[in-house]
Amino acid sequence: MTDQKTMAYINMYAILGTLENLCALDPEARALMTNTSPVSLAFDVKGGPKATLAFSNGRVRLDPGVSPKANVRLAVSSCEKFNQVVAGLATPIPVPGHKFRPSHLNFLLKDFDALTKRLETYLRASEEDLACPVFFARSTELMLYVISVALSQIGDYDEIGKFSAKLIPDGDILMSIKGGPGITIRARGGVLSTVKQRPETPRAIMEFESLELARALFDGKVNALACIGEGRIAMHGMVNMIDNLNRILDRVALYLAA
Repeated sequence: MTDQKTMAYINMYAILGTLENLCALDPEARALMTNTSPVSLAFDVKGGPKATLAFSNGRVRLDPGVSPKANVRLAVSSCEKFNQVVAGLATPIPVPGHKFRPSHLNFLLKDFDALTKRLETYLRASEEDLACPVFFARSTELMLYVISVALSQIGDYDEIGKFSAKLIPDGDILMSIKGGPGITIRARGGVLSTVKQRPETPRAIMEFESLELARALFDGKVNALACIGEGRIAMHGMVNMIDNLNRILDRVALYLAA
């Protein structure tokens, strides 16, 4: 079973948060933001996550909390409703904010919509798209960011995930693709957070041997335990950190498929 509140945090930080990386990796997405004036959108979810997306000079930044300087505030009545918004099944209520202009609503309805659709192209990639090596690499890297951030949200909000998170000793875990991107899963007092860069001194390391293996794992085409046994996923350091992390990782697919 999945939990609506946990799903809301995944949608906010793992899905919308990956717009930051999309604009850094994809020229088409970056061009959408370059052609717009600076604008910020605040998502205010009752009983759930609150964050502000800032768009400027081809870049996107997600900050926790509702910024008082947000140009548009999107009030959402519940976590379940927010999940419907992200799925395209509901429309939030735009509330004019700081120095609001009509062009800000136009951005929301046009450019922001196009940007999220571009992200969906990468996260729900077709076999034809993945045949392009550049697209394949970008899509797999974006999937790594989504999965790693979702993992922390599940460890912090999902009841089963929280049980495993509390068993992880304090420290940083490196999750990486050999020769490619790496991220940090940081454990502090049973609370997890994701940093989209490699840690300086990880206490544990889990590394996939290639982009192709990472993609196959993300798509559920290969078994992680089998890959570990074959040495295609290398593990070093405190094994109990990785064991409990993998238990949370097992639940990521349930949420992302929901």
